[in-house]
Amino acid sequence: MPEADPQSEFIAAALYHFAPLPDYRDWREPLLEVCTAHGLKGSLLLAEEGINGTVAGPRAGIEALLAWLRARSPFETLRHKESPATPDTFHRMKVRLKKEIVSLGVEGIDARRTGKRVSPEAWNALIARDDVRLIDTRNDYEIALGTFPGAENPDTEAFSDFPTYVREHLDPKRDRAIAMFCTGGIRCEKASAYLLDQGFEQVFQLDGGILNYLEHTPPEENLWQGDCFVFDERVSVGPDLKPAGHVLCRGCRMPLTQEDRVRPEFEEGVSCHHCAAGLTEERRASCRERHRQETLAQARGGKHVGNTLKPPKP
Repeated sequence: MPEADPQSEFIAAALYHFAPLPDYRDWREPLLEVCTAHGLKGSLLLAEEGINGTVAGPRAGIEALLAWLRARSPFETLRHKESPATPDTFHRMKVRLKKEIVSLGVEGIDARRTGKRVSPEAWNALIARDDVRLIDTRNDYEIALGTFPGAENPDTEAFSDFPTYVREHLDPKRDRAIAMFCTGGIRCEKASAYLLDQGFEQVFQLDGGILNYLEHTPPEENLWQGDCFVFDERVSVGPDLKPAGHVLCRGCRMPLTQEDRVRPEFEEGVSCHHCAAGLTEERRASCRERHRQETLAQARGGKHVGNTLKPPKP
C-alpha cells in the first residue's frame, strides 16, 4: 500500500504540555505565524502553566509545528495525539492567552505533580480491580456519548465543577485507590494533582486519555462503550477514531445524535430538545437568520463568515 502524501493527508493533532511559561504572552504571535505559514487551523491556548489545544492540517504542516515547538524550551518533550481530519475540521487559526490552559479554578495546582500514569495496555486490568473507584472527569454532555463501564459520572457542566464533586463525594480515608480518565489526558493531569493535594494517596490516570486508549487497544480488548466527544468540528469520534456522525445544536451547542435530530423540538440551525423550551423569540430569529445565510453561502459554494460553532467548554 503506497504511503500517504504528507502534503495531502489531513490530520488533527491534540497537544498539551504543562511547564512554567512566564513569558507566554511573547509566544502568541510567533506561534500564530508558524501555524498560518503551514496551513494549519484550530485553537491553541497559552498560559503561565503551558500550552494546550488542537490543530488540523496537512501532515507536513503538523510536523513542522511540532518540530518548531520541540526545538524550544520548555517544550522539548511535548507529546501529541493524532486522528484523521478534513480541511473543514476547523475554519480558522487562533492562539489565545488564558489564565489556565484547562480551567479547574483552583489556585496553586502544580499539574507536573500528577497521579500514576497507566498505559492503555494496563488500563483494563486496573479498572477491573475491586478496590479501584473509576471516575470519568469529563462533563455530562461528553459522558452522554460514551464512557467506560462502571465509571462514575460526576454530573459536572464544566471542569471547574470537579472540586465540588470531590468535596461532596470522595474521601481520602475511604477511597484508597482512584482511577480517572478524560479525552486526551490534560484534565486528569490537573484532577490528579488536585486529589493528591487533598490527601488522596493512590491516584491513577489513563495515559493519553481515551483517544490514546482507542488508538492502542485492539477491538477485541476494547472496553470503551459508545463514542468520544472531541472539541472541534468533528464533534465526536468512534472507536476507530473516525467522525461518529454527531452534530452540534446551533441553539445550545450540545452534541446531537441522529435520533435527537428527528425529535419534534429539533429545528435545524435553531434548537433541539435540550434548549427549545428556553429559547427566546429573539434568539430563535437570530439563529434562523444565521442558518439562512449559511445555507445561501453553501449554495454559492462558499462559507458564511462567522459560521464556526464552538462546542461547550471543557
